[in-house]
Amino acid sequence: MPKNTVKRPRQTKNKKYMLVRYGRMNTLGFFEHHETKISKIKTRVVIKTDRGLELGYLVGQLTAYKGGQFKLSDEQILDYYDDSGIDFAPDHVGKFIRYACSADVSEERHLRKIAQEEMECCRQYVKKMGLPMKIVDVEHVFGGERIIFYFMSDGRVDFRELVKKVAQEYQTRIEMRQIGSRDEAKLLGDVESCGQQCCCQRFLKLLKPVNMRMAKMQKATLDPAKISGYCGRLKCCLRYEDETYTEQKKQLPKKNTRVRTKQGLGRVRDTQILTQLVIVEYENGDKAAVPLEEIELIPASETTKKKQDNPPQKNKQNKQETKKK
Repeated sequence: MPKNTVKRPRQTKNKKYMLVRYGRMNTLGFFEHHETKISKIKTRVVIKTDRGLELGYLVGQLTAYKGGQFKLSDEQILDYYDDSGIDFAPDHVGKFIRYACSADVSEERHLRKIAQEEMECCRQYVKKMGLPMKIVDVEHVFGGERIIFYFMSDGRVDFRELVKKVAQEYQTRIEMRQIGSRDEAKLLGDVESCGQQCCCQRFLKLLKPVNMRMAKMQKATLDPAKISGYCGRLKCCLRYEDETYTEQKKQLPKKNTRVRTKQGLGRVRDTQILTQLVIVEYENGDKAAVPLEEIELIPASETTKKKQDNPPQKNKQNKQETKKK
């Protein structure tokens, strides 16, 4: 079936689901609910996950619901998030409990303040125990069922004793989660050099690899200070237009290819991918930018034949000198 074909939603009979973004890592998931109407404004919701009670943000409230039912099928959602580079699992994560009230939001602010104290306490234990790890952030789940510490380390760390001490301190379940430099940026990042909030923090979930080839193809400066993001690695945005650049580059001739234009014969010296211009150097040494549609490639067979018909003058002189000897 073609990708553009509209598929009918296949939701479980007599069950309604809403899409919610929740947690410190901005996870997306479906939650079962029994509401007949969905709020059209930015809405906070209280949900139940395997971690306990959590606060989240309702997603797609303006266009994605009809009569409280999410209109798009799992396949359509996966197509959308796959195209945008966002990792999404269509599994039904948990249940919707209620719309959040002002008291819930106030409680969330209070937990954030407490979380800072919990992080400082954990850092002190790490320092005393001499563990090779860096506590980056902490998440105190809304319902109080657990506290999640995010840390960085060069290798594996035996943190069992640390978990025991912190659990005794706060009398709740403790979870330690190791992350990388890009995840650190996702948790702590703010505004990038473009003036926008870090992509990894605002909407990206799946942080796909970015390499130097992408920067070179887009002719971006190779100064590490300018092409590196908050995390110290190549900016995620270098990946966004890579597919377009790759497709456009395939249409352009390679360097040193012989071509024919209205001005005469020449060789390709450079190309401009987005504008689809070819820099041609003519036999008289002049250079000009020529649109791709005005370029005619000279077949390799024609070039070879010309060489055979007109051998280099130097070779002729060498042969004559050899005969004289």
